[in-house]
Amino acid sequence: MSPQPAEPDRTLLALAHPARRAILQRLSGGETRVTELARPFDMSLEAVSKHVRVLERARLVRRRRSGREHLLSFDPAPLDRVAEWIERQRSAWAARLQALDELLQAEDRERSTDARKASTKKRSSR
Repeated sequence: MSPQPAEPDRTLLALAHPARRAILQRLSGGETRVTELARPFDMSLEAVSKHVRVLERARLVRRRRSGREHLLSFDPAPLDRVAEWIERQRSAWAARLQALDELLQAEDRERSTDARKASTKKRSSR
């Protein structure tokens, strides 16, 4: 599935902050309560919750309610879609750069041939 234009933006924005990357790292170990998730961070529960909301908007984190508890889990699907998008961009640029390299090499060969012809012509006119 190809990401919608806004999806890579949301995903990359969510990954831009080191605290959010650390949250995802912790969640990669399995489902966790919000309070447990916040414990090792040197910030308030409210600040961690704001970071979690950014991750939820990017669909990198899912929230499940069990009674009064909020359980969070990591969903890597948006990362997979962004990785696919990045790979398509990389492939497109690699193809463009290869075409440019071939064009420049052809120009170099043409100049080299023209220089040899000019040199041969000078020698023969002497």
